[in-house]
Amino acid sequence: METEYFDEDGYPTEETLYRISSWNYQQGWSELLAFVHNIWYYANDGYWTVEKDVVVREYPNYKRVADVYNISTVGWSGNETIIRALQDNWMFWNFCWEQSRRGGHYTFHVKNDELSVNNTVSENTQKMLDKLKEGKT
Repeated sequence: METEYFDEDGYPTEETLYRISSWNYQQGWSELLAFVHNIWYYANDGYWTVEKDVVVREYPNYKRVADVYNISTVGWSGNETIIRALQDNWMFWNFCWEQSRRGGHYTFHVKNDELSVNNTVSENTQKMLDKLKEGKT
């Protein structure tokens, strides 16, 4: 773990927590969670899993695909403060939070593209991508 992100007692610094709570959506939610993974105690002990490209919703004409993050605080108060910083990031919490369960278990969905039934990008998503490429937002 990066020691610059922790105080002398091993807890996330105020600067680290501020970085999480003020993370801009343009930097990417996957990148935010990669940063958090880097400072999450017990992340490599089975308390942080990621399932890539999971169909999380199916509709008649398209599927919603997301990376699903399942993380647990393991009761460590440092991880709990990181969760509070994620909650303070209004955009992240409202777009990515999926579930909380007793015991410090959290599920986040980081949405990929919405795919049509034949696994191509939906018409609306393609129009939006085309506008972005043309510089029209």
